[in-house]
Amino acid sequence: MDFDSFELNKVTGYEWDEGNIEKNKRKHNLDKWQIEEVFFNEPLLIYEDSKHSNSEFRWFALGKTDNELKLMIVFTVRKNLIRVISARTMSKKERMYYENV
Repeated sequence: MDFDSFELNKVTGYEWDEGNIEKNKRKHNLDKWQIEEVFFNEPLLIYEDSKHSNSEFRWFALGKTDNELKLMIVFTVRKNLIRVISARTMSKKERMYYENV
């Protein structure tokens, strides 16, 4: 399945799990608003996460916040809402890829 199949412009918001909000804050010092910013900034690279997509399609995004913090976000889409599974700063390898695309 290609991400274009459901088109990012059809997404109407976010669905957050309270546990994931706390986990991202505790483990990676990321607030949900920072994670959400990534989906509004360019470049935004989105790929299918087929390795971890068992019961539903999962995606990962490489993008940046308004303050240029580069993040890797794993998410799914349910009823036109982005549901963030996890987020963290990009690894060195991910940063190199992102900066050269």
